[in-house]
Amino acid sequence: MSLTTGRGPFSAHPAGRFDPPVPGGVTYVEPFLRRVRAVTDGRVVIDSERVQLVHRPGLPPTYAFPAGDVDGVAAEAEPAAAACVRVDWDAVGQWYEEEEEVFGHPRNPYHRVESIRARRNLRVEVDGDVVVDTEDVTAVYETSLMPKLYVGRDLVRMDLLVPSPSTTYCPYKGTASYWSAAVGDRVVPDVAWSYEDPLPECLPIAGLLAFDASVATVREDVLTVGPTSGPDRPAGLPT
Repeated sequence: MSLTTGRGPFSAHPAGRFDPPVPGGVTYVEPFLRRVRAVTDGRVVIDSERVQLVHRPGLPPTYAFPAGDVDGVAAEAEPAAAACVRVDWDAVGQWYEEEEEVFGHPRNPYHRVESIRARRNLRVEVDGDVVVDTEDVTAVYETSLMPKLYVGRDLVRMDLLVPSPSTTYCPYKGTASYWSAAVGDRVVPDVAWSYEDPLPECLPIAGLLAFDASVATVREDVLTVGPTSGPDRPAGLPT
């Protein structure tokens, strides 16, 4: 995310511009100053303090390692980093940066999430029923994504929502739980999501709800610079 996805500077639809222009399809490679390990069935198959982080347009970052730091797992040459190889994320059981397990994809050093109390209108309708209409919100500003409004459950028609079995994971916010709308005889799946136990940097949105404009009628009073990137769902998963 950040540099290469959403509205990031090297994404397909950057929010800003370079002067002079930068050629399309640029890949950015930089040293990643963390020890990275990968473990499968209790065996360490990657252990490196010489990691390169590779940023490609439209994709989350990936690791590249000296070939000698990889043992017992399939790898292929990384064309953007000389003498380095890359390993498919799903080819190993667990990934670690230092002693912290990492899920989904490598964390991006340029990614930031900030939650700010705001006075902006959020109105959501499902099949004509108003689920929420308030200006008492928390605005989440996440690098390269459009701002997203979250709201407390005391301001939401929770009698119209039922828990969904769906979950997704964001490396920056944590595990998202989903809510479906039960309106009359119709159930509209996954109209909203919440982070019940978010990662530390996102504690202000714990338990708050956000709504998916692709399945509900959502009006959010936020500043935009073009089409939004869809619901607040991480790369490869709903963010």
